[in-house]
Amino acid sequence: MTDLTVLGGRAKAAARELALLDSGEKNRLLAAVAQQVRDDCAAILQANGEDVAAAREAGISESLIDRLLLNEQRVLAMADAAEQVAALPDPVGRVLGGQRLPSGLEMTKVSTPLGVCGIIYEARPNVTLDAAALCLKSSNAVILKGGKEALRSNRAVVASVRAALAAAGQNPDFVQLIEDSARETTSAFMKLNGYLDVLIPRGGAGLIRAVVENATVPVIETGTGNCHIYVEGTADLEMAADIAYNAKVSRPSVCNAAETFLVDRSVAAQWLPVIAGRMAASPRVEIRGCPETCAILGGRAVPAVESDWESEFLDYVVAIKVVDGFEEAVSHIQRYTTGHSECIVTRDYEKSRAFCRRIDAAAVYVNASTRFTDGGEFGMGAEIGISTQKLHARGPMGLEQLTTHKYILQGDGQIR
Repeated sequence: MTDLTVLGGRAKAAARELALLDSGEKNRLLAAVAQQVRDDCAAILQANGEDVAAAREAGISESLIDRLLLNEQRVLAMADAAEQVAALPDPVGRVLGGQRLPSGLEMTKVSTPLGVCGIIYEARPNVTLDAAALCLKSSNAVILKGGKEALRSNRAVVASVRAALAAAGQNPDFVQLIEDSARETTSAFMKLNGYLDVLIPRGGAGLIRAVVENATVPVIETGTGNCHIYVEGTADLEMAADIAYNAKVSRPSVCNAAETFLVDRSVAAQWLPVIAGRMAASPRVEIRGCPETCAILGGRAVPAVESDWESEFLDYVVAIKVVDGFEEAVSHIQRYTTGHSECIVTRDYEKSRAFCRRIDAAAVYVNASTRFTDGGEFGMGAEIGISTQKLHARGPMGLEQLTTHKYILQGDGQIR
């Protein structure tokens, strides 16, 4: 079992060093990291190929393998994202407010790093570089704990990052990786008090629940995505089909993919055959429908059960329900949402505004795919994850969300 206190001690020391770097120095580091990852692309792909082969041999589903899989395009996109993070404004040292107090003290509120971030995640090697880049730019040291399925990939990516840091004359312990996959090590990571300032889980419901229930360090909860597309009775049905298809099929293994479609009874007979036709194409999507959906689609849908309405499938599966108007749709979403991303497709302006007011989620869409809930799409360069909680951070967690603040008070001899 890895002695995490050693990694934690190194991270705390590294965080103090990192906090002293100015924006230009951090940006040069990120540019060096991006170039090193490009230079090491072949080694990263070789390691990833071994991970993917082992995952297929273990019988992991193709949708989950899609999360794990890297190709040249994805590796280069990871490097580009690191450079995009470098181009963003430095979130550290910003003056957030201030005032002169009755005592005569001049108070200034200034953004500061969190310190040492722990990131625990599943088989998503792109998260490794995204997290490293965001933490470097926000002056946080980071300890990464990826899923065992991606260990070779993560090791290769972190090796590139640490090599770039060392070559630039900086402490490679700005970024560290836990390579031990033992359950006891994971448990100890969740309890690394005195070393971790925050722990951020990114993954499926089981991982997030385990971290929230067992961690003794502060946790920022990134959430599962039981996302809905509601086709309201006035919707442009072709647009609705485009949005629904994209939200479900473009990449079903990610948390911003749609899992349930709701459609008004007034347009169900028209719209359901259209979307079912789309879903029958390759790759075929299994439809689990309410009784009315099954009646309209016949053999193209199987009966849904209660658990389908609350499931994040992360696969080529969608649940479809016919609803009796706006109120039933809103009630359904309010009951089953995980607070991630929700969408209404409508031409009724008042209903769109009411939907936005009544649906409590990190991202609420009108006439657009839920797949846009993403740090890059939101102009953050990259993201640590999508927070569905309401304290400290909500939605895509970029640079700003990796900072806190302190108060600086300037006096001239005041005493109380």
